[in-house]
Amino acid sequence: MYKPYIRPRRLRGSPEIRSMVRETQLTVDDLIYPLFVTHEKQARKPIPSMPGQFQLSLDNLIEEVQDVRRLGIPAIILFGIPEKKDATGSDSYDDNGIIQQAVRAVKESVSGLMVITDVCFCEYTDHGHCGVIKNNDVDNDATLELLAKQAVSHAKAGAEMVAPSGMIDGMVGAIRQGLDEAGFEKLPILSYAVKYSSSFYGPFRDAAESAPRFGDRRTHQMDPANVREALREAELDLNEGADMLMVKPALSFLDVIRRIKDHFDAPLAAYNVSGEYSMVKAAGQNGWIDEKPVTLEILTSIKRAGADLILTYHAKDVAKWLG
Repeated sequence: MYKPYIRPRRLRGSPEIRSMVRETQLTVDDLIYPLFVTHEKQARKPIPSMPGQFQLSLDNLIEEVQDVRRLGIPAIILFGIPEKKDATGSDSYDDNGIIQQAVRAVKESVSGLMVITDVCFCEYTDHGHCGVIKNNDVDNDATLELLAKQAVSHAKAGAEMVAPSGMIDGMVGAIRQGLDEAGFEKLPILSYAVKYSSSFYGPFRDAAESAPRFGDRRTHQMDPANVREALREAELDLNEGADMLMVKPALSFLDVIRRIKDHFDAPLAAYNVSGEYSMVKAAGQNGWIDEKPVTLEILTSIKRAGADLILTYHAKDVAKWLG
């Protein structure tokens, strides 16, 4: 009877040896935690389509970020729900807007936590689109000036990184110029360089109250079938001054993460989006899967594909599991 001489199983025989030879390590330092902040007072409103996630008033946001910091999560990204919306999303670039208030409150209350702000308009406009509307479509160039204005306002409030997410042509260049002219040339830009028009965003639109009132976002977000286009978008954003890149969503675009990582020598983030999160949560609550190992397997796969950082709503749970 043949007996194998080479036995790969020798390196799988115990938890200790599996840990020693593990190629990909998921750590708390890899995580960025998205948070939703609302203008309402004393609010901790559950988001029905995202179990365990909430719209938080400023006072409850402070409690939440203190817990995030205690768990060792290094960064958060903030999304705002304003009291009033209008055609240009003016609350987003108001120095006393909801995000600006939130940034100041976090920076005054917690040290050692990086505060990143999402730079877009869909949460702030009465039409739910990612910029100024003209002829029932986003007016690209009219939106650029407001994006720069929004980013500068976030920087003035104390944001340590801005993350433009609208997939507007030239957004990174416009924001970089605006920040530099305002004296924020050291502030880094994490660009949603590769953001697909995905069906996995549904729960987020509930959370951020950002569903479009008409049409869709396919004229500026990418076709999920394309990958060469992703390489072009990433290159353009780097050339315009992006310091870091992002692929969104993550789980159904692992091949894109790998391609971007192989082509560009820049830090890469991936967004484990709301639909990906909610499917795991729902299946876990129904007893169809074991939530913890499934979540860790998914996030490890995102890192194995090439992501240096992972934006995920699982961050607090993962920090507890890994701690």
